[in-house]
Amino acid sequence: MHDKADSNKHESRGNVRIDYSVPLRSLKLGLIGKADVVEFHRQVDGTWRPFPVEYKRGKPKANNCDRVQLCAQAICLEEMLKVQISEGALFYGQTRRREDVVFDEKLRTETADIARKVRELIERGITPKPEFSKKCEQCSLLELCMPKPCGKAKSASSYLLKVTREE
Repeated sequence: MHDKADSNKHESRGNVRIDYSVPLRSLKLGLIGKADVVEFHRQVDGTWRPFPVEYKRGKPKANNCDRVQLCAQAICLEEMLKVQISEGALFYGQTRRREDVVFDEKLRTETADIARKVRELIERGITPKPEFSKKCEQCSLLELCMPKPCGKAKSASSYLLKVTREE
């Protein structure tokens, strides 16, 4: 699903230019990353309005994590391009549906708060312990994160003791 989104290419469809794998940064939030897709919609006055689109393999989640990620992308684009972005979209591969997301003040505040908390963890050198859940099975970082052995065990020695007892 991400083959095209990771291509660094672009295409045009009428009054929409579509850029893939767009580098992003925000000095205000202290973030860098890449947007899967940014559509640029031509306006009546000839300007281009950015519209970020994030591709997700699964389906919409009960929490706000995907919307926060998309909002962070919009904030980065706003800072980089000196424009205001009011909405974007999430495309879910499992449902094959696009969900519009409005970047209201509540979502923007939540996004800024999460970015601040992540920066604080980094500055303090703290890596949160992983917590295993069903979604971990589909994560590309599963083998590095190891949420099952690390999440329950209080230390490496208690994990090793548990593993050796099971054999």
